[in-house]
Amino acid sequence: MKPEGRIITVGLSPAWDVSCRGRGFDWGLHAQIDEQVIRPAGKALNVSSALAWMGGESTAAGLWGSEDHEQMCSDVARWDRRVQVRMTRAEGHTRLNVTVADTRGRREMHLRKASELASASSLRRLRCDLLRFVGRDDICVFAGAMPAGPLLDPVMACVLACRELGARLAVDTHGPVLKAVVDAQLAWLIAPNVEELGELLGSPIPDTTAKLAPAGRSLLGKVEVVLISRGKKGAMVVTKDGVWSGRATGRGKVIETVGCGDYLLAGFLAAVAEQRPARTALEQALKVATARAYGWTDTQTWTRARRKVAANVRNL
Repeated sequence: MKPEGRIITVGLSPAWDVSCRGRGFDWGLHAQIDEQVIRPAGKALNVSSALAWMGGESTAAGLWGSEDHEQMCSDVARWDRRVQVRMTRAEGHTRLNVTVADTRGRREMHLRKASELASASSLRRLRCDLLRFVGRDDICVFAGAMPAGPLLDPVMACVLACRELGARLAVDTHGPVLKAVVDAQLAWLIAPNVEELGELLGSPIPDTTAKLAPAGRSLLGKVEVVLISRGKKGAMVVTKDGVWSGRATGRGKVIETVGCGDYLLAGFLAAVAEQRPARTALEQALKVATARAYGWTDTQTWTRARRKVAANVRNL
């Protein structure tokens, strides 16, 4: 569990995240919002964003629409110079993901459209690009929705290329691609939520430590690390050395749930890259995800936010 190379995030379904916040929304009425934020995102790019917020470097790879590629590069550069953009251009516009948050009613609505950037030709170009800069001991984070069906083989070719170059693969996706990667024993780490874990294993799993721990252990012959996100219940990590479960608390109010799982993964990977053990990595991951939920990743430094969150992790 000690990769020492770069962290490279790879996303096949990027998006522009549009977040709108207001107080009290009713269907059918015009409403004034208090805040609107538009940023380049998608699960893979969210991981890079989180790493930059923690002071870490990463390379952001994957697909991005050719018609708004320059705008994305400009926006990412404003985050932090720690993110090196190596996106492969794909024909068309990058999709919009819209989140409307009612801060008075403490409710959210998420509007999503499937990405249409992945094609046989764009995935071939991505594979060629990855071959140019992925190296031994890098951590390649394949995150977000990934097309299956006729595009499963081109997607797997990208994954396999990174593995054959000596990189360790962290995979945060679902469906046929996750199953194919796990069955082929290509991943070092997988990061499913509870529903995705049940889908991978073929039947729903109750969200209890007593059920999740053996479910995670059942995958250790195929992967080394299973990081399970549990929403309000926190997270669990399963390795050959043990199982740890925990959650974080702080003096804040949840105002943002989008991207919390991505920030959880980023926090874990950042700790592992520093050769910290799984328990410590999980503690950091929970703090980062909680800071995201409280909205602190937009308003505070990691140094300050981490002092305001307590993570309670126990060995099972």
